[in-house]
Amino acid sequence: MGFEYIQVERPGEFATITMNRPGRRNALSQPHMRELITAFGEVGDSDALGIVLAGNGPVFCSGHDFADVADADLSSVRSLLATCTELMSLMQQVPQPVVARVHGLATAAGCQLVATADLAVASEDAGFAAPGGKGGWFCHTPMVAIARNTGRKRAMEMALSGDVIDARTALDWGLVNRVVPAAQLDSAVQDLLERVTRGSAESKGIGKQAFYAQVGVRLRHRGDGRHQPASGRARGDARVPRQAQAGLGRRGRRRQQQ
Repeated sequence: MGFEYIQVERPGEFATITMNRPGRRNALSQPHMRELITAFGEVGDSDALGIVLAGNGPVFCSGHDFADVADADLSSVRSLLATCTELMSLMQQVPQPVVARVHGLATAAGCQLVATADLAVASEDAGFAAPGGKGGWFCHTPMVAIARNTGRKRAMEMALSGDVIDARTALDWGLVNRVVPAAQLDSAVQDLLERVTRGSAESKGIGKQAFYAQVGVRLRHRGDGRHQPASGRARGDARVPRQAQAGLGRRGRRRQQQ
């Protein structure tokens, strides 16, 4: 289908979804997010091995479009935020690794996109912020994803100050995986995707779901003093991918021969 606010390209094994509202600094309006949801859903159902999330123009993404919020009633704002939650959840539900390609600023919900992506590569000119602390709309929802990347104290510093952190600080704090010169951004994203998509795509898809099912889940004590997962999903999917079955079979035969 045709899109108004995004571009989707699939030149090879990887798909690139590019936010394309440079005049609005790629702000996440309701229609923009609905197109992103459609694109992630379609690519997620395809045989693409990986997904790049990028932005056209001078910044990666400036967060929510306040034109949607300024005169909106409570119901409309709730609908906007529910759509945002749907988008962020879908990014972690698709089986492919999602890599955020970050240049310029990523602020508020734009920073949340980076924190929600499985992986992120930033150019040296990138900056990250949750600027609601400086204004009247505290970045409640973005801070959940950001805190899971950076830890509580650093997240609270970002939330309360609203200050921009540079790319090197974001790397040190765990918000991104790599920082490279702007001229090397595309090649660094390609290199990371090629490395993380080696092997069984099916196994990685199952593993990604198990990871996100458990990464934020606390353990509870059993009666015998040991721990057990707070969710049955801790075991992940009990299915063994076909490629893994073949590999395990070969290893088993080798051991029997030794």
